[in-house]
This record gives sequence, structure tokens and C-alpha cells, in this order.
Amino acid sequence: MVATNAKWTKGEGNKGTLSFEIPVEVYQDGINKAFNKVKTQINMPGFRKGKMPKQLFIKQYGEESLYQDALNIILGDIYNEAIIETGISPVGQPDIAADEMEKDQVWKLHAEVEVAPEIELGDYQGLTVPKQSTRVTAKEVDAEIEKLRGQQAELVLKEDDAAVKGDTVVIDFDGSVNGDHFDGGKGENFSLELGSGQFIPGFEDQLIGHKADEDVEVKVSFPTDYQAEDLAGKEALFEVKIHEVKTKELPELDDEFAKDVDEDVNSLDELKTKTKAKIKEDKQQAAKDAKEEAALTKAVDNAKVVGDEIPASMIDEDVHRQLDQYLANMQQQGISPEMYYQLTGTSEADLHKQFEDGAEKRVKTNLVLEAIVAKENIEPTDADIDAEVKVLADQYGMDEAAVRQALSPAMLKHDIAIKQVVDMIVDSAKEEA
Repeated sequence: MVATNAKWTKGEGNKGTLSFEIPVEVYQDGINKAFNKVKTQINMPGFRKGKMPKQLFIKQYGEESLYQDALNIILGDIYNEAIIETGISPVGQPDIAADEMEKDQVWKLHAEVEVAPEIELGDYQGLTVPKQSTRVTAKEVDAEIEKLRGQQAELVLKEDDAAVKGDTVVIDFDGSVNGDHFDGGKGENFSLELGSGQFIPGFEDQLIGHKADEDVEVKVSFPTDYQAEDLAGKEALFEVKIHEVKTKELPELDDEFAKDVDEDVNSLDELKTKTKAKIKEDKQQAAKDAKEEAALTKAVDNAKVVGDEIPASMIDEDVHRQLDQYLANMQQQGISPEMYYQLTGTSEADLHKQFEDGAEKRVKTNLVLEAIVAKENIEPTDADIDAEVKVLADQYGMDEAAVRQALSPAMLKHDIAIKQVVDMIVDSAKEEA
């Protein structure tokens, strides 16, 4: 299937016209396929259903009656070949129209297309980025050990002492606004850590200083952006009964504690050494990520979008891609979109708006990286593809054949080339303290 005489005529901004022709033999093949599809729906006296001869159909209905179906069948491949022939990079959906569709004559069509903007590259190698410290201090190790102590703490009852921040209270509560009780405002035997921020601002603070068996009236105002719009900004009264006050009892900081925390160590000193190594590893990874982020940001900032404008369709496509991927990840955890919106008190529009932040930067970054791939003439080898397939198969627990079936060679080559460009930018970057 070949589109001939494909021609790109640039218009204003990133828009233009892609014109192309379809040879007779190509659209005739489409007409044959269209007829084979439509003949199964026609009842013709003297013929079994689906056995009507093509010449009889054309005599009765005319070949022109098959043109639109034929065009629908072949247009996708023809349009893609015209894109390849002209070397353009369309974004969004094209507006395709027929100019000439005469019998036994070449069909002529055109498409109004928006394309990705051109990129003027700046410096992207040898960039200077801030050096990240990976030094681990004794204070950081002690803080991590204290966090582990907190995780091993036991809650013990406070008999006569008042609750302080960090204590856990077991409460009944019943909320109302102007005397009217509302959904979700009542609970029994609820364990609440004071200072955890589980409840609306001000609620937990008003329980500090009270003891078990006390009744407390808590007066708060719902935030103006509260998820339940009928409560947003309103004052509420909660009648609270404190059943118990519990405090954390931390374990002794000794070798037994270390063994309880990590069965692979035999002493507190070993636990500290292992904790220091883990913090060091985390800092090294964070430093590597920070270097990559800084180098890529500089390379992108040094580049210029010709016309200073990224098509809205590219930004919108990025937002929808991010949104779909996010919801797909939720779905893998057993959370449907409807359940997610209910749990978070948000909507699809809220999530869409969330992903709008940074969309323009993400799109420009991708455009810049693709421009560098083209300039450096990076072409991943078969060995590169084999290695990438193996990594993806291991990562997702799939057979390599399944990975190759899911991802086309073109997609794999594109992703590998982008990774190679990122490595080039980051590896050549110079760190300065």
C-alpha cells in the first residue's frame, strides 16, 4: 500500500496541510474489501445471502456506494505512509477531507494537521550541576534508631494522668452543625493519636490535658476546602467521651532491642552500622536522582521551542496519559476509579487538574530529548533491544516473547534511545560543591 506525491505545506504556527494521493490499484483493493463486508448484509433474489456477484451489486447500487467504506479501510495505512514520506510528526487528530474521488482516477486527499514544534537545542553536554552530599552524620543514625524505637513501642494505660501530645485516646464522638448531626460525624471506641492530624484542625488539640472518663465538648470549624461541600467552612460541635488514655512506652536501647528490630544483627552497634549503611545507600541514590534532575532541567532550559508555543493538544495528551497510567496503577491494587474518587473525595476533573501541573515541562523535556536523539543520530542496536526486553521481562515477571508482542520494535528503539540520551547528558555533567 503506497501513498504517492505526499506533500507537506506549512501554515501558521505548528499547523499545515498534508496532501497525498491514493493510486487506483490501492483503492480498488479497498473497494473489494468493502464489498466483501457489505455483501453479507444484502438479500438478493436468486442468490444465497453473501453470494451476490460484485458486478451485479455495482450495476444495481453503483461502485460509488462503496467509496466511503473503502476509504475507511485503507485510510489509516495511507495516512501513516504519507507522514513517513514527508517526515512530519503530527499531534492530535487530523482533519482529513477528499478533494477528488473519481472512478479509475487517482484519488486526491488532504489533511489539516498540527505537528510537534521544532526545537533549537542549546548546550546539553558538560553541564555544571550542584554536588549532593552523601555524608551520614551520627545524628541522622540516632534519629533513625529512635524511629525504630517508636515502631517497637507499646501502648500502656495512663490511670490518672492527663493526655499529652503523642498519647493515644480511645473515644466516642458525635458531631453536629447547628444542632443537626451529619454523616460520618459519629464514632465509637475510636483510637486517635493526638498530634497525628487524623481529625480536622483543632480537634485533637482540645483533648490534650484531659483524662480518662471525662466528657469534652470540642468546637472546630471545617476547612473552607473540605471535601464534603455541605460542611465546608461551617462550625461544628463534637461531644466526646474519653474512655482511655494510653502512652507509648519505648523499649530499652540495648542489644535485645537491636535483635528484635533486625534478626540479622547481634548487637546495638551492629544495628547502628547497618542503619548507617542503609542511610548512605539512600543518600547516594537521592544524589544520583538529583544530579539527573538538575542536568536534564538545564539541558531543557537551554533549549528553545521554535515559536515559543507547545500545542495544547500535546499537553492535553500528556495529561490524559498520566491520568490513565495513574488510574491503571490503582486498578492493579484493586482500587477502581470510582472507589479512588470516593476514598479521596476528588473527581476526574480534580485529578486532571493535578496532572496539568508540570505537563508543559514534561512535553518539552520529551521534545528536547528526541531532538538530541536525532542530532546525535542515536540508533539502538539489536543487542540493545534484546537487553531492554530482558530487563522489562524480569521487571514485570513476563516472558520475553510477551514483552516483544506488547511493544513494537519502534517503541523499544524510541525508549532505549531516550535512555541513552539521558545517560549521555548525566554522565557528562560536572558536579560542583
